[in-house]
Amino acid sequence: MTPLAPDAVRLATAADVPAVQAVTDAAYHPYIERIGVVPAPMEADHAAEVAAERVYVTGDPVTGVLVLVPHEDHLFLDSIAVHPGAAGQGVGRRLLAFTDERARELGLPEIRLYTNAMMWENQKLYPRYGYEMAERRVDGPYDRYHTGKPSSR
Repeated sequence: MTPLAPDAVRLATAADVPAVQAVTDAAYHPYIERIGVVPAPMEADHAAEVAAERVYVTGDPVTGVLVLVPHEDHLFLDSIAVHPGAAGQGVGRRLLAFTDERARELGLPEIRLYTNAMMWENQKLYPRYGYEMAERRVDGPYDRYHTGKPSSR
């Protein structure tokens, strides 16, 4: 079996759960004070998500985490996290490209995601990758921008 390239995106395994938690916490922790609540990805059951084969990772050690949830008519990008120590190295771009590939593999016509309204960096980032805002909606304690794009872009 040929080893994966260090920048390959692969399905996470149970052994990756601590790294998934660590990268997610490191990526989202700076937003706690700004949004006034713990971001939802930090409170996710990472072991259950990994067991459900929804989590993908990249890097050795893991520097990027992606949680994808297929639905009947779209692929939901539930969470994307890049360790701050890997910022600017193309990890996020690689994960977004993988999301596009995965949606096409599954034959899903659209990718959807949401981001907190207080995470203004994301509001500038996602449009560069073809995402357009569909609506702003309050979900419990979270004020979110819901966005989407066709998977064929």
